[in-house]
Amino acid sequence: MNMNSSGDEEKLGNGVVGIIAESVNKWERRTPLTPSHCARLLHGGKDRTGVSRILVQPSGKRIHHDALYEDVGCEISDDLSDCGLILGIKQPKLEMILPERAYAFFSHTHKVQEENMPLLDKILSERVTLYDYELIVGDHGRRLLAFGKYAGRAGLVDFLHGLGQRYLSLGYSTPFLSLGSSYMYSSLAAAKAAVISVGEEIASQGLPSGICPLVFVFTGTGNVSLGAQEIFKLLPHTFVEPSQLPELFLKDKWISQNGKSTKRVHQVYGCIITSQDMVEHQDPSKSFDKADYYAHPEHYNPVFHENIAPYTSVLCTSLNCMYWEKKFPRLLSTKQIQDLAAKGCPLVGICDITCDIGGSIEFVNRATSIDSPFFRFNPANNSYCHDMDGDGVICMAVDILPTEFAKEASQHFGDILSEFVGSLASVTEAADLPGHLKRACIGYKGELTPLYEYIPRMRKSDPEYALLP
Repeated sequence: MNMNSSGDEEKLGNGVVGIIAESVNKWERRTPLTPSHCARLLHGGKDRTGVSRILVQPSGKRIHHDALYEDVGCEISDDLSDCGLILGIKQPKLEMILPERAYAFFSHTHKVQEENMPLLDKILSERVTLYDYELIVGDHGRRLLAFGKYAGRAGLVDFLHGLGQRYLSLGYSTPFLSLGSSYMYSSLAAAKAAVISVGEEIASQGLPSGICPLVFVFTGTGNVSLGAQEIFKLLPHTFVEPSQLPELFLKDKWISQNGKSTKRVHQVYGCIITSQDMVEHQDPSKSFDKADYYAHPEHYNPVFHENIAPYTSVLCTSLNCMYWEKKFPRLLSTKQIQDLAAKGCPLVGICDITCDIGGSIEFVNRATSIDSPFFRFNPANNSYCHDMDGDGVICMAVDILPTEFAKEASQHFGDILSEFVGSLASVTEAADLPGHLKRACIGYKGELTPLYEYIPRMRKSDPEYALLP
């Protein structure tokens, strides 16, 4: 028991909210609540909003300046000890976690990944109550608090920026070369205007026939994929069904191989695939059944590498923000990409917006950063390089994409969070919370809640944790 626990215990539910200065990643400029959200919470009065004070740790890189928070009545202070509820985007430094408070941020602790377990141990030892934004879901299982579309938007802009550089190294000048990374634009609207400009050049000047048909394949139908498609649709484009890919590919390649190599192509192609395009039942007499696939993935064989990948230029993976599990077939294994490369597959790059390291794309085995977003994997010798030159496939796997559009992403996030924050700030018993917030409570006053009592069992059963105390 902490020495000052009797004083601290009174803080929980006191209506005083803190906002941390993000410290885990230099690029993190988002905020859980903007000044306009704070103004509404404070000016509405504690009786109505559940919030009496908001303390904001000073930050020189937060997308909204400290003075803007001060102007609406927030207090700027490094000391958050008066707060019963402390909000962040990413986790605070372990030594900054105050005992017997409530915290809300993206903790990822429910996934029982080794790198996040010291955080959970600290949370429990300090008798902290932890809410994870990712676990706040509605009655139909859809996440209520997420940055998915912003990840998709930023991810595709960043990939198009890299695609221009990659094609240049392969000997092709394309309009993509003029596009910057998402963070280089002052707003999402400015980034979209730049993509539209690229699209206008494709429409008027065309793309080299040697890189066409330029086919973007999108996995899944969730917000991440929709965000990426939103950017893609700013280019002159045609969407095709998976079954049309072979015909499309053969037609364009026939033209380029029959003396018309100077022909320019004035559009790009998109193709959206779902689980039924990635696997097939081992029994040829049985058709794909989504429920059966999720229940018995061992009964299905991967077919993406045979039916889709041979016609794909850019693979944009999102898989509805779901992380791959070992029981499911991979979307693309190292052996499969080696075989495809040997056959001359047109795949130029992987845009892994989900950033599922070592998951559905086996050879995407590392995360990348905003300032160094790409690595190059060469299937021929199984090597990894951090340049755009040479053989192989460029891969992007940035895990903090939404912060590149920090202003719009923060506004979107705070619009939803501000509806919940009063309940989190004023409640003293987790049992009194509405169901969607109660389910998002991983630990309550230092004890794992019933939904998350599986975590210690998983840690004990996983050999990765055998050496942990």
